[in-house]
Amino acid sequence: MSHGEAKPPINVDYFEDLTGKIEHGASEPGGAAPCDQIGRRIQTIREQKGISLEELAQLTGFDKEMLQQIETGEVCPQLGTVIKLSKALDSALERLISEEGHKLYAITRRDERKIISRTTTSRGNRAAYTYMSLAPEVKGRHMEALMVELEQIGDQAASVHAGEEFIYVLEGLVALKIGDEQFDLQPGDSAYYLSTTEHLLSAKDGRAKILAVIYST
Repeated sequence: MSHGEAKPPINVDYFEDLTGKIEHGASEPGGAAPCDQIGRRIQTIREQKGISLEELAQLTGFDKEMLQQIETGEVCPQLGTVIKLSKALDSALERLISEEGHKLYAITRRDERKIISRTTTSRGNRAAYTYMSLAPEVKGRHMEALMVELEQIGDQAASVHAGEEFIYVLEGLVALKIGDEQFDLQPGDSAYYLSTTEHLLSAKDGRAKILAVIYST
């Protein structure tokens, strides 16, 4: 992407707070794990731009060792981490998480949903979440429509970043913390908030599933 072009305003930092898995969908072609694919894409873009791991660490504030583990697929990065890497590499988020889209529209059937990333909790002691993009084929998209299954979490920090977020509860009970306020959401409930306010999402009890639309200015 040239410096004269506007970057797609996509920011999904808060998904580093989400946990769970989604049962439908397949991994990427060739059988490689989604986080392996992301790591390879990050390494490819970094090398194409002539940026060393040390320089990328300085640009992002991330530890060099962690960046190396991400590139080799040993660590599945949080979405917030991927966002920051995409900005540091001057690359669209879509190119890192699901390859650059090539269509003007997307029709996604229930059995065609594609798992595009997995991660672990901040302490790395268990799987954190798997999320699915509902429109990964659309080129130059300015929103991310995602389906995410949440679990109860207790070791994640709240997130703050630029942008706006909308969530709609599909199944289960969701605990949403915005600033100092706590809300319990049930199926059919929704929330829209500015991402600049500290926020945290998790399942209230067991697991919950949400539809999320993310937009960042």
